[in-house]
Parts: sequence; structure tokens; C-alpha cells
Amino acid sequence: MIQQSLTQEAAVGGERSRNRWLALVLIVAAQFMVVLDVAIVNVALPSIRTDLGFSQESLQWVITAYAIMFGGVLLLGGRLADLLGRRRMFVAGLTIFTVSSLLDGLAWSSGSLITFRLLQGLGAALLSPAALSILTTTFREGRERNIALGIWGAASGSGGAAGVLLGGALTSALSWSWIFFINIPVGVAVVALTPWLLKESRAELQHRNFDFAGAASITGGLMLLVYAMTRATQHGWATGTTIALLATSAALIGSFFVIEARSKAPLLPLRIFRLRTLAASNASGLLMGGAIFSQFFLLTLYMQEVLHYSAIKTGVAYIGLTLTIIAFSAVAQALVTRFGVRRVLPVGLGLSAVALVLFAQLPVHGSYWTDLFPAFIISGLGLAFAFVPMSIGALTGVRQADAGVASGLINTTQQIGGAIGVAVATTVATTFTARFVDAHAGTSAFSGPALTHGFQIAFYVLAALAALGAVLSAAMLETRPAAPAVELTAEAAVEMEAAA
Repeated sequence: MIQQSLTQEAAVGGERSRNRWLALVLIVAAQFMVVLDVAIVNVALPSIRTDLGFSQESLQWVITAYAIMFGGVLLLGGRLADLLGRRRMFVAGLTIFTVSSLLDGLAWSSGSLITFRLLQGLGAALLSPAALSILTTTFREGRERNIALGIWGAASGSGGAAGVLLGGALTSALSWSWIFFINIPVGVAVVALTPWLLKESRAELQHRNFDFAGAASITGGLMLLVYAMTRATQHGWATGTTIALLATSAALIGSFFVIEARSKAPLLPLRIFRLRTLAASNASGLLMGGAIFSQFFLLTLYMQEVLHYSAIKTGVAYIGLTLTIIAFSAVAQALVTRFGVRRVLPVGLGLSAVALVLFAQLPVHGSYWTDLFPAFIISGLGLAFAFVPMSIGALTGVRQADAGVASGLINTTQQIGGAIGVAVATTVATTFTARFVDAHAGTSAFSGPALTHGFQIAFYVLAALAALGAVLSAAMLETRPAAPAVELTAEAAVEMEAAA
């Protein structure tokens, strides 16, 4: 009888374990789709401009509309997942994302595409933190969660490079609409499987109050910040409008922290910043996002405008980087499990800085195998050794009740860092290209030498950001992070008794 009972418990435990890993496949597929969409649009922009009649000035809004909504609502989306249910917000976000992808592909004008991209960004902002918080509450902190986050990191780190590859292939073989249509079968499949593979969970709180003032201030502040950064690259940083937007954004974000310090039910409990590993991981995420988002942006421009690569050739060029991230993400999580975040994250950021310095040496008539490929491999190593420990560190010691908001926070810092980084890199590249033209009479601003000079200086600036992240992470990260508060559900208690 006892033997039969033990056999049944073992079978139940095995089934739960299998379900956990199947759930991981589901949420990683959704996250990969979100990250992919950030980059997949870039190589299709020329085709979109021609078909929908965008002006050169308004074309940026295809990317900016998505970025504003995504970066602005992530933190709110994470807290909504904690309060309303993580699976519920996952399904809601994924449904919005999938439907808006269909509408994007069917867009008939520039205005309609921008509107649908805003809606798509909203879906992504609800989906992404919900997915990461489900991972956090499904896998216990330690080796098991590190393995899961290694897989998550591989998807997040390789999604940008894969997006450029897939965007080039779909645009060349079919049309730009298919960069959005590709999301539909994945989204439908994940929504259909969610009720069977994901369990509902929410924060165990004594109240269900919602911090409306905090939500309004941080969402408005972050959205204004992304818009102001993007606008500044076209109209200048010293214009009255840009300064006013940045000042208003700073005021809203500042007021958010004042509201949170006084709120009985804060959107972002400020006590989580007492976790030094979490704080350091988010600071590194801000700097890493600024360096890496901009790296993809500048490299795509270099290959297409200087080396004159086609869309498909530009995409294929990223294969080495993508495969390196995927291959070494498992190594990164194993190293974090054995040595800790503090010994791995600075190495990843340092390797990323080295790769950016190599990109700063790119010549006008660059060769893929001698100039680009070695730097791609080092960059892939850096991304694997940065994204994985960064994700682990951002969730280390976090209570389950705060899983959603902590997930939203690390996503927010990376996205906001990316928006700031692209704005700064674009400004630097444009400024130094103009100076090159002024110093070389008869040179066009669109010539290879002028563009390459601007890109080189911008890559040096990005390398400095990554290096600063390496220094900060080495200085701030704890050698032995504090253990999380014990929060056992009934199911977890049964599992622990069975294991004992």
C-alpha cells in the first residue's frame, strides 16, 4: 500500500515537472514573438514607406508608436498581472498582440498602421511581464529557475537578431505585411494551449486596491520620455518643445516616486530596491538596453547604406550572432548557478563593450568575414553572459507577491534604455557625419565615408555605456544575495513533504 502511494506521488510529481517545462515552452514562445517584433520591422521600412505613402519624417512612427506604448505600460502591466491574475493578463496581452498583428498587416494607410502599432505595443506591454512573472512563480529560485531563465534569456537575446533575419526573408520573398502575419498562427496556438498548460496565480495580498495616481504618473512619464527622445533626433535636443517634453517627463517620473513612498498600496513597492542584486541588475539593464538596441540599429544601417546589403543579406549576416547567443545561454545559466550573478554579468557586459569597440573599427569597404563576423561572435557571447544573469539577478530575492512588478521593472529598464540609447546614438552619428562633410568639401552626407565616420563615433559611445554597466554591476552586485521571503502555497508544501 505504501509502495503504491509512493508510486502515485512520484507519477504526480513527474507530471507536474513535465507541465512546468511545457509551460516554459509556451511563455518563451510568446516572449520570443514580442522581442522579434521589436527588430523585424526595421528592414521592411523602405517597402512600408513606398506602399503606404509615408514621408521620410513620419516613417519613424512605425517603430516609435510601438516603443512608446510598450515602454510606457510595462510597469503597469506587471502590477496588473500581480493583482488581476498572471495567466489572465498573459492571455489578454497575447490576444491584443495577435489581433493587432493581423490589423498591422492589413493596414491601408500610414495613420492606420501607426494606430495598430500602438495597440500592438499595448498587447506586448501586458504580455511580457505576465509571462516572466509566470516563470518566476512556476520555478523555485535556484538551479531550476536559472535553467528556465537561461532559456528565456536565449529567446530574449536572440530575438532581435532573428527579427532582422526573418524580416529580411519575409520582405524579400513575400511582402512587408508578412512580418506581422507571422505572429498570428503562433499567437492563436499559444492562446489555445494556455488553459491546459498555465495555472492562474496572483499576489496573495490583504487588499486589492489599485494605485491609480502612481499608474498615471509613471505611464505618462515613460511614454513622454520615449517620445521626447525620439523627437529629439529629428528636431534637436535644444528646441523648446524637446526641453519641455523632457522636463514634463522628469516631473511625472519624480512625482511617481513621491506617490509610491506615501501609498498604502504602491504600484511599485520601493522596498524591492533594498535588494541590491535586483537594483544592480536593473541599472545594468538600462545601460545594456541602451548599448544593444542601438548596436542592432546602427549595424543594420551600416550594412544596408554603406555595404549596400539587401534586406535578406542583412538578415543572414546576423546568423552567427544569433546562434552564439542560443549556444552559450545554457553555459551562462550554469555559470551563474555555480559562481553567482556577480561573477558572470560584468564579464558579459565587458565582452559587449569589446565587440562594440571592434564595430567602431568597421571600414568603408568592410568584409563580412574579417570585419563583421568576429565582432558578431564576441557580441553573441556578451549578450548571452549579460541577458541571462541580468534576468536572474532582477528576480533574485523577490517575493512571489511582487513577481509581476519585478518582471515589469526589468523589461522597462531595458526598453527605456533602448529608447534613450537609440536617440543618443542617432544624434551622435548624425552630428559627426555632418562634421565629416564640413571638413571634406564635396562629400555627401549619404556617402560611405561620411556615414561610416558617424557610426564609428557612435559605437565608441555605446562601448562606453556597456563598460560603465560592467563597472557598476561589479561594484553593486552582492556576492551572496539575500534569500527571498518564504511564501509556500499549499501545493508547494505538499511537494516539499513528498520530496522529504
